[in-house]
Amino acid sequence: MYKHIIVAVDLSHGDAGKALIQKAVQLLDEGGTIRLLHVLEDVPSYIAAELPRDLNDRRKAEVKVELNLLAEGVPATVEPEIRTGAASGQILQCAEDTKADLIMIASHHPNLSDYFIGSTAARVVRHAQCSVLISR
Repeated sequence: MYKHIIVAVDLSHGDAGKALIQKAVQLLDEGGTIRLLHVLEDVPSYIAAELPRDLNDRRKAEVKVELNLLAEGVPATVEPEIRTGAASGQILQCAEDTKADLIMIASHHPNLSDYFIGSTAARVVRHAQCSVLISR
């Protein structure tokens, strides 16, 4: 069905990421690729000034290990990717850069704050130029 699937994962919810990858494998065409994407939020500059200078490098190294563990044993081509910035914007940019035909993302159950701010999944759905699968 799909040649290029982006699976956006929040590593603090590991079980949701595993479930998304399993669904992606079922939807993937033979020879297709799954891009396993995690977005690190920017640390505000007033906080970053108090943190060790190599913190971002350590965060990226930890995320890379976790993404590789998630991809382990998946019977498809999985390309882990780490981006930094606002999650919804980076997911959409990755989809554009890779010409993805499906974005898969997990969503929590909405609460009142989501109606005013909007969750990452809601922003991705509103602005994506390809199909989006939301998993709960």
